Formats: sequence, structure tokens, C-alpha cells
Amino acid sequence: QVQLAESGGGLVQAGGSLRLSCVVSGRTQSAMGWFRQAPGKEREFVAVISGSGGSIYYADSVKGRFTISRDNAKDTVYLQMNSLKPEDTAVYYCAVRSSRVAVTSTTGYDYWGQGTQVTVSS
Repeated sequence: QVQLAESGGGLVQAGGSLRLSCVVSGRTQSAMGWFRQAPGKEREFVAVISGSGGSIYYADSVKGRFTISRDNAKDTVYLQMNSLKPEDTAVYYCAVRSSRVAVTSTTGYDYWGQGTQVTVSS
């Protein structure tokens, strides 16, 4: 059974940083991603990483501020978020797919975590 557990969300002031972590069990070295959903909006792609870590993609809105990485020895993917803005406020979800190839569409991912709230105050 595949399970994902996110952690690291919280409340931070604009310009601050947070680091999200996601531990996955039951699915190793598969492509993983971070997505987010703000109130009243669709869930959107933030960053994804291939099974090897060799391919990474970012949404334009976070490029240069967020960094996705993974430690396959720990079955963990991270999202380092710097220079946070109020518009980054959302529930952040970790997801994994049944392939090593990273894609940016939410429909490409089979399993999702429960989400962690990130709130950025102005």
C-alpha cells in the first residue's frame, strides 16, 4: 500500500522560508511532485522531480524561489520555499506516480498525501 506523509507547513511572514518534507512508503524511486490548492481555486502544479532526480520542472510562479529535491535512501522528497509571498498561501500536497518520468499534470499522479497548510502573512 502506498502512503505519503507531508510535514513542514506553517505560518510565515512574507519573505520568509519553509521546508516541506514528504516521506513515501510502498513506491520507491518513482517520479514525485508538489502541488498546491488555494481556497476556491483548482489544484495546481508547483514542482516535480523524476525518479532519479535528473529531471526537475517548476511552475513559473515559483521558479527561482522554490527548490525540489529528493533523497532516495530516505524515500523522501523536499520542497525548499524561499522568498515566500502571500499568494503562496495554500494547502500543499505531495504526490507520487507509477513511473520514473516526471509530468506536471495532476492527473498523472496516482497517490496523494493529506496536505499541509502553508500560510504567508503580508
